Amino acid sequence: MPYRRTGRSGLDLPAISLGLWQNFGGEDVFETGRAILRRAFDLGVTHFDLANNYGPPYGSAEENFGKVMAADFAAHRDELIVSTKAGWDMWPGPYGQIGGS
Repeated sequence: MPYRRTGRSGLDLPAISLGLWQNFGGEDVFETGRAILRRAFDLGVTHFDLANNYGPPYGSAEENFGKVMAADFAAHRDELIVSTKAGWDMWPGPYGQIGGS
């Protein structure tokens, strides 16, 4: 996998990152998502993109990624770049509208 330096930060990112928007949420797809994440890492993908409303249901992609991190990537945590976003609606009401993963 080719890597590219990001600005003056010294951070190297892979040419390809993996976004976990629609295919990594919920319990019914956990093992499939886990296999995809492991294969991507084996191929050199070290940047994973998440958000507090990725799923479905909302937030479940982050929860599932956390499970995979703990089970499969703990020894490689310092090799991974995990980005997330905040500020998107999670659910109706004042606590769901501020985002914050």
